[in-house]
Amino acid sequence: MSTDLPVLKPTDFASDQDVRWCPGCGDYSILAQMKKMLPDLGLPLEEIVFISGIGCSSRFPYYMNTYGIHSIHGRAPAFATGLRVARPDLKVFLITGDGDALSIGGNHFIHLLRRNVDVTVVLFNNRIYGLTKGQYSPTSPEGQVTKSTPMGSVDHPLNPISIALGAEAGFIARSVDSNIKHLASTLYAAAKYRGTSLVEVYQNCNVFNDGAWSYAQDKATRADTTIELEHGKPMIFGKNRDKGIRLNGFSPEVVDLSGGDISQDDLLFHDVKADSTLVHILAKMRHPDFPEPIGVFRDTEGVIFEDEVRGQITSAVEKRGPGDLNALFASGDTWEVA
Repeated sequence: MSTDLPVLKPTDFASDQDVRWCPGCGDYSILAQMKKMLPDLGLPLEEIVFISGIGCSSRFPYYMNTYGIHSIHGRAPAFATGLRVARPDLKVFLITGDGDALSIGGNHFIHLLRRNVDVTVVLFNNRIYGLTKGQYSPTSPEGQVTKSTPMGSVDHPLNPISIALGAEAGFIARSVDSNIKHLASTLYAAAKYRGTSLVEVYQNCNVFNDGAWSYAQDKATRADTTIELEHGKPMIFGKNRDKGIRLNGFSPEVVDLSGGDISQDDLLFHDVKADSTLVHILAKMRHPDFPEPIGVFRDTEGVIFEDEVRGQITSAVEKRGPGDLNALFASGDTWEVA
């Protein structure tokens, strides 16, 4: 943190707007951990921008004492890309939900990831459309009964981690709204990454889809139903740290460490720099067959989109001069409309 800047507190990032989410919504936790993490970045308020699309999560910019853009449904990645190209000095966060990012915004979401624009994406995943009152979303499980699927959804749900991996995103992570220490540290790691970083957050909608992630949220069960990814460490989980994950060919399997026949050396060791095959295996691990991974899946470097764009602009100016917009408008054939 620069010594020239005032030391900010979490409360400095809170706006004067009343927070208008349903009581008990998981969004409150994500907001709190974001405000708790931001002072550690050492950035002034005026250098931070929050951009959102449409949905419950997209109210986020109103509650931050920073710059913000409440954009249109699914198009926040386009706004974020344009802002980063025009103002690379700003730290840009993109706040979205499973409907906003993966349905109407799916195309923009994928291309933001593949371009590696320096934006931190926080995807609130509650497996439901909350703002429009309880329709099924792209991440809703098969068979889920909602207002728009009274006989149960027949769609196969999207996996945000797999989507990000397919787009070759350099930083992919997951956390849970109720696991506040883990959430804060994951948000910080994503914010420090240079390039497009994605954090999927399991978030509870207690009105329209209460308990969707209860197995991962409940302190009594999450030690057995989730596994925290730590770079360079064996994949161990369980209340007694007596279970692990090892590979059987290309398939993961749960093993018991208490009998002495299997040691930690036999387990899969997590590597955030590994090729995409390992990340894909982790992304497919789903409850109840496996503990679901949380933490950083992947952290690799890549070419930054806006660096390349601005490099081309600099090169063009050096070769052809700064240009004249008025001259450009008047060039070529012109005509008057009566």
